[in-house]
Amino acid sequence: MTGTRADEVVVGGGIAGLVLARRLAMAGRRVVLLESSDRLGGQVRRVEVAGIDADAGAESFATRGGVVAQLATEIGLGGDIVSPVESPAWLYRGDGTAHALPATSLLGIPGVPLAADVIASIGTAAAMRAQLDVVLPATVGAQAATLGELVRRRMGGAVLEKLVDPIVRGVHSTRANDLPIDRANPGLRAALLREGSLAHAVLSLRQRAAAGSQVGGIRGGMARLADELTADLELFGVDVRLGVPIDLGAVTPERAAGVEGRVTLATSPGADDDRRVTIVLLAVDAPALDDAPRGTGLLVAADAPGVRARALTHLTAKWEWMRERAHGLHLLRLSFDGHDVPDAVGTARRDAETLLGVPFASVVDAVVTPWTRAAPGTHAVDGMRRIGEAETGTGLAAVIGGAEREAGRLLDADSTEPDSASD
Repeated sequence: MTGTRADEVVVGGGIAGLVLARRLAMAGRRVVLLESSDRLGGQVRRVEVAGIDADAGAESFATRGGVVAQLATEIGLGGDIVSPVESPAWLYRGDGTAHALPATSLLGIPGVPLAADVIASIGTAAAMRAQLDVVLPATVGAQAATLGELVRRRMGGAVLEKLVDPIVRGVHSTRANDLPIDRANPGLRAALLREGSLAHAVLSLRQRAAAGSQVGGIRGGMARLADELTADLELFGVDVRLGVPIDLGAVTPERAAGVEGRVTLATSPGADDDRRVTIVLLAVDAPALDDAPRGTGLLVAADAPGVRARALTHLTAKWEWMRERAHGLHLLRLSFDGHDVPDAVGTARRDAETLLGVPFASVVDAVVTPWTRAAPGTHAVDGMRRIGEAETGTGLAAVIGGAEREAGRLLDADSTEPDSASD
């Protein structure tokens, strides 16, 4: 269809695009949403493994700021927000051993550097170096560009390499030296200056977080978020068009794929430095996992011997609702860098047995899903209004928060136009 006019044109039907389109339509705008694929939701996607619904993309969300919980409540999912089982995640180290991550930490940064679990993870000498953070001036590292630079300057290389990097690699698909501080945690720099040390900043941020876990989920899977947002688009009259070929090079701030209106890009044009990952979901028969010997999962050091996965989540140990639906099977989620994972299911099984320390009787079912995650700052058109992962960073909290803020800016701009007072 050509020649269509709308108030707002949203290009991209991932979570960011759905949130923006919903918010604008609720305010009375005529909205067209264009999606090149045949489905909405982007990297929030449901798959079936051994008859059990599971998330092939995001399976949890950061609770900081409350933005995801607020949206979930608005769309009728508030009663299904759940916290993970209280059990630590583990770290599989470069020497082939595994340890539970320090209890009082944030992105691997210890809040109590001389705690016994920190010493067990990095050794006494490295823990004592990290403790020097509390006597350094708060300004040391405060202007660092990346999380890696900040941690190294304040706590030393061992904390960075043995604790922070494996977590950042597992969560953000990058290295701490490449992750901007404000993308890692928007409040960390301010907390450092306020509290006087990085360790005290971590403790403060943990204490200021809402009661409960730092992450949450939705009973039945995060894909329900996309389902309900999609239903709301229909309710509020958004014109959703799937399978629309979109040449991002031809998109302008006022026109996209033959539709005229104020255009916002909720997708990325792709770039050489986009992060390619492969997710393998395994349903396994392994009674030895009933007691969750490695907690809710493991993050893997880059130099770990004989393991290609960068992270493993023991889904049926992490989420009670999933354990109930699995009927004795165990669901495991392994993340790999790149799309070229030879024999992905076999590799995932071998890595999972190594990481968890137990053999499996069998792999009952498996699903392999490749994803491409947008690199920061990949833009198609100078001056274009943009939302999504490339703009705000990884994670539903960041993506949804960015879309909500952009909706507010667009609506505020309309309300301050010269002729708006006479409407």
